Amino acid sequence: MPGQPPHIVGIGGTMKSGSNTELALSAILGIARGLGATTTLIAGSELTQLPLYSPESTARSSAQRRLVEVVRQADGLVLATPSYHAGMSGLIKNAIDLLEDLRDDVRPYLNGRAVGCVVVGAGRQGPEATLTSVRTIVHALRGWPTPLGLTLNSSEPLFDASGGPIDARTRDYMQILASQVVAFAQHFAKPPAGDSRSTAPSPSRASISGAFVEE
Repeated sequence: MPGQPPHIVGIGGTMKSGSNTELALSAILGIARGLGATTTLIAGSELTQLPLYSPESTARSSAQRRLVEVVRQADGLVLATPSYHAGMSGLIKNAIDLLEDLRDDVRPYLNGRAVGCVVVGAGRQGPEATLTSVRTIVHALRGWPTPLGLTLNSSEPLFDASGGPIDARTRDYMQILASQVVAFAQHFAKPPAGDSRSTAPSPSRASISGAFVEE
């Protein structure tokens, strides 16, 4: 809300606790907190509790309701997924599909929110293809992918024992991505009821150009 710190929600990880994807997401959220934001992390351990999304069913588990409500209150997001055969994981896609429950909100889906996109995988080709797909999905949900998208090559060591990125360039790119999400959230914070921005049209696909990070 205006006058309050922006709230950034991170969604990502794998079924393995402490995965490279989860560490990357945690590091970026830590940077966001350093920039004055509050954060919520929804990691793989929580995502595994989500039933498979079924558009035919309106029944929701407590885990599903929590995810939807957390995203509803977000001023910005960071999505982090492993790259599996040049695509996002089913675990992350299942969570994203659940955001259909935001369809009838004043801010439908991810409308008016910046979304930082992070992909972790071995090599370059698969993660870069996955990043393009993730950004396209964010567009489809009316969100604003940040100008910088981040791919990390897991065939090389990425994080130290404390969970911090080893490579200085990786740290710099994480800083840029977090800064873009937080800055956008600060500028376009959730408006009060009745504010004209609450019904502003969603961005077009051409609104933001992409920037890929290669490892």
